[in-house]
Amino acid sequence: MTELKQERRLVTEIPGPNSRELFERRNKVVARGVSTTLPVFVTDADRAILLDADGNQLLDFGTGIAVTSVGHADVNVVRNASAQLAKFTHTCFMVTPYESYVAVCEALNELTPGDHEKRSALFNSGAEAVENAVKIARAYTKRQAVVVFDHGYHGRTNLTMALTAKVAPYKDGFGPFAPEVYRVPMAYPFRWPTGPDNAAAEALAQTKTLIEKQVGAHNVAAVLIEPIQGEGGFIVPPDGFLPGLAEWCREKGIVFIADEIQSGFCRTGDWFAVDHEGVVPDLVTTAKGIAGGLPLAAVTGRAEIMDAAGPGGLGGTYGGNPVACEGALGALQTMKEQDLVGKARAIEAVMKDRLGKLAAADPRIGEVRGRGAMIAVELVKPGTKDPDAELAGAVAKHCHAAGVVVLTCGTFGNVLRFLPSLVISEELLEDGLNVIEEAFGAV
Repeated sequence: MTELKQERRLVTEIPGPNSRELFERRNKVVARGVSTTLPVFVTDADRAILLDADGNQLLDFGTGIAVTSVGHADVNVVRNASAQLAKFTHTCFMVTPYESYVAVCEALNELTPGDHEKRSALFNSGAEAVENAVKIARAYTKRQAVVVFDHGYHGRTNLTMALTAKVAPYKDGFGPFAPEVYRVPMAYPFRWPTGPDNAAAEALAQTKTLIEKQVGAHNVAAVLIEPIQGEGGFIVPPDGFLPGLAEWCREKGIVFIADEIQSGFCRTGDWFAVDHEGVVPDLVTTAKGIAGGLPLAAVTGRAEIMDAAGPGGLGGTYGGNPVACEGALGALQTMKEQDLVGKARAIEAVMKDRLGKLAAADPRIGEVRGRGAMIAVELVKPGTKDPDAELAGAVAKHCHAAGVVVLTCGTFGNVLRFLPSLVISEELLEDGLNVIEEAFGAV
């Protein structure tokens, strides 16, 4: 494991000649549908810094889309996974089990909201977790319909494409999609027609009416929602919306599923985003930040619901791989030892202060939003709320050229999202924000 000096340093243009040569090779062999945000080839990474093939050190404000929350090459993740690699890499938990799978489930059952008896099942990816949560909810309720929200993103499998709101690029040309999926309005304060103060109550009322009139609550197996929407634009629902939704689901016998795949594991300044209002979901799906970069995902929830699927009904060849499970135990150790919940809140304070001042001086920034180290700015044409995707792309491109990895998102493509590692130093965080400010000035 290489220890890199925690600083942004450019020795060539971005991308440099070696990365450009590698990208030409990539384009000859990798399918066109697999896109690349920033065509620099990484050769090493440490905490908040990426080292590329040309010797440039880039500041990572994307963390592999909220995956390496504990930083690149976290010492506990590397130690655990390396030790496991030397023992065995696979047996298939469904054939001959191993303790680390059990230990991860024990940890998830303890950490996820609520003090009820819980069970967990492990998978490979966020989409797999969501798909299995729907399966479990259907098995428990004996119902079929699933309700999801505008701007939501839940994956790229056939069922999760149906659950995802945005057509291009995730769904375009890939149908037909799974049936019995119904979409309702998201409480999106910045774009709520009657103003942000009305978003919670009106969105909740509309959701209930649409479900009752167009689906029938008695037909709904699950309501699935991201407590803070990710790909849709880091949309934070107003206080009261999630608790009201969860309570209504309980009244109607509907399984309430929180998709915490991007927002979980300290990212939002709580262990899980629903903790902000004390919401206790029936099922929670997790992935991304769970294992420090190793592929692992989970569904955790009420024991009676999780146990509704019969023996053999859940699983997968690689689900809960032993190397990934050991990595997860290492990542969770780091989260606790370094108080990454507190670190995320400190990052939020710095970012919102700096970005708030920038927004006050720049009418192109319509809103700064998010929690913890899950922060975004929505860009608009001055004096309106018309989305400005071109500006978002231009600012991102300027940041990339300066050696800061940032990501765009949003239904309209006009949101810049920032997902720094939770172990980033304050100096690096300020440096990244300086580059962002310079990018707005430059474009």
